[in-house]
Amino acid sequence: MAKIEPLMREAFAPFGDVIEASDAVRHFPINGGTTERYHDLANVEVDAAGRAIVSIFRAQPCTLPFAITMLERHPLGTQAFMPLHARPYLVAVATRAETDAVRVFLARGDQGVNYAAGIWHHPLLALGAVCDFLVVDRAGPGLNCDEHELSKPLTIPALT
Repeated sequence: MAKIEPLMREAFAPFGDVIEASDAVRHFPINGGTTERYHDLANVEVDAAGRAIVSIFRAQPCTLPFAITMLERHPLGTQAFMPLHARPYLVAVATRAETDAVRVFLARGDQGVNYAAGIWHHPLLALGAVCDFLVVDRAGPGLNCDEHELSKPLTIPALT
C-alpha cells in the first residue's frame, strides 16, 4: 500500500519541479503593476533533435483505491503538467521502476509538476471528475516514452 504525501517542493525535488505561485519562489509585478509574475518555475528541457510543445490532456478520474501496475518515463525531455481546474490530483513517481520505490503525492488544484527527463511516473491520476491539464513536453524524432510493467501492483489507498 502506498502512503500519500502532500506535494511539497523539497520532497518532490528528486523527481523534478513543483509549479506553483507561492511566496517561496521569485515573483514580481509586471505590466504596470496589474500582474504578478511567478518566474522560472520549471526547467523545461528537450534534446537537440526535439522541440518544446504545449498541449492539453483531458484526464478521466481514477477511483481509489487504485492499483498502479505500470510506470512510464520520457528520456529525451521533461514533461510538465498544470491543472486547468482547481481540483486535486495524484502524482506517482519513482527514480527507478521498482514497486517499493514509488512515491505518491497529493497535488492541490493550484500546483503543477514538471517531471525531470527519465523520471518514472504513472500517467495522470485525476480525482473526482474529468480534469484538463496544460502540458509542456517534447515533440520530435526518437523514442521518448518507455513503459515498465511493475512486478507487483502498488495500491493507492482511498483518501481519508
